[in-house]
Amino acid sequence: MTSRILGDAFHSDRLVRFSHCDPAGIVFYPQYFIMFNGLVEDWFNQGLGVNYARYITEHRLGFPIVKLECDFVAPSKIGEIITFGLRLETLGRSSLGLAVDCRYKDQQRLRAKFVLVAMDLDAQRARPLPEDLRDLMQAFRQGQLDINNHQRRDT
Repeated sequence: MTSRILGDAFHSDRLVRFSHCDPAGIVFYPQYFIMFNGLVEDWFNQGLGVNYARYITEHRLGFPIVKLECDFVAPSKIGEIITFGLRLETLGRSSLGLAVDCRYKDQQRLRAKFVLVAMDLDAQRARPLPEDLRDLMQAFRQGQLDINNHQRRDT
């Protein structure tokens, strides 16, 4: 599927698969939360140019959701390609607030807001965001990152 940055938003397309759906063929709502995590990983990897897996495995830094608010507007169905739009709304010392919009063509399917916290995986405590990551996120928030014009960073 494709990903792109338009202004200050990262957009990622997702195919609604059989494994996402209930017997009625619509997305079973907890599957959206799994898709949110995949969206964040894609934003790190493709939008920010940062290796998400390396943050977890080498830097021992995770980004769990600590607050989540979600409005389900309309069902998504098996076989549809839905588009998630992600915006960085707030950037704290160790947290970031994200807004997500999900659409199928012109129809909104859901909207969500959630907060991630940078967590030291060994100490199981919040930790300040690394400055290089904060700088990339700030540039993204200001619409100054271009998915096609920045080099991939494996920090």
